[in-house]
Amino acid sequence: MVKVGVHVSIAGSLDLAVDRAKDAGCDVFQMFSRNPRGWGYQPLSDEVCDEFRAKIRTTGIVPVDHMPYLPNLASPKDEIWEKSVATLIAELGRCGRLGIPYLVTHLGHHLGDGMAGGRARVIRAINTALGGSDDDVMLLLENTAGEKNSVGSSFEHIRGIMDGIQKKGRLGVCFDTCHAFGAGYELRTEEGLRETLARFDEEVGLKNLRVIHLNDSKGDRGSGLDRHEHIGMGFIGEDGFRRILHAPVFSALPLVCETPVDERRDDRGNIAKVRELAR
Repeated sequence: MVKVGVHVSIAGSLDLAVDRAKDAGCDVFQMFSRNPRGWGYQPLSDEVCDEFRAKIRTTGIVPVDHMPYLPNLASPKDEIWEKSVATLIAELGRCGRLGIPYLVTHLGHHLGDGMAGGRARVIRAINTALGGSDDDVMLLLENTAGEKNSVGSSFEHIRGIMDGIQKKGRLGVCFDTCHAFGAGYELRTEEGLRETLARFDEEVGLKNLRVIHLNDSKGDRGSGLDRHEHIGMGFIGEDGFRRILHAPVFSALPLVCETPVDERRDDRGNIAKVRELAR
């Protein structure tokens, strides 16, 4: 059986995210540990951390945290870069207190300043953050869809960043299927999937994969579009996801759907579709 889940809300209290994940039938879930659309946040209390950890122990569901939207680790603007690093340090600490093993981060946008400069700033940001964190939370670098000025849309970009990280034991990768497809990697055919995984292994190393963002795409291959679609309803399609889910490298890892909730399908529906296609 695959380990599959969705991104859930923390509205009301952080521990309620575990309840929502259990109610949706999740084996794994992703969340924001704070409001993702602002820089400010409330500190964690011991009571909240204890309740969250207790529910994780009781349910056995695997939690994954995601960085907020505003930080940009590749930003050439000093103020934004410094706030982004501070947020990353704080989020690693929050994961440590909550007992969350993985923190997923986007690599940001260089804002026209050049890929080399953007990559160097990401490396400096991660080394600063991991150097200021004494827990064992693993930071996962998420591949991007190839949007303008984005860092991390190619496996080579990710390799270049990983090579510059000092604490390599605390670094892994989150592979997003929609993003990889948007960046031009073929996932729909047996040959395409095999070639994509071979290139990933050569550049990044399959051993570094820790979490999969399992999302269909509203954009075609190579479109550079970061628009998620219900599993099987986008350009990757059901046959594509059937192949993905039967690849041992994917089926053995936690699968998080960041899919829409609308009149066509809800979170439970996407979880059910993943399990159906994996059988």
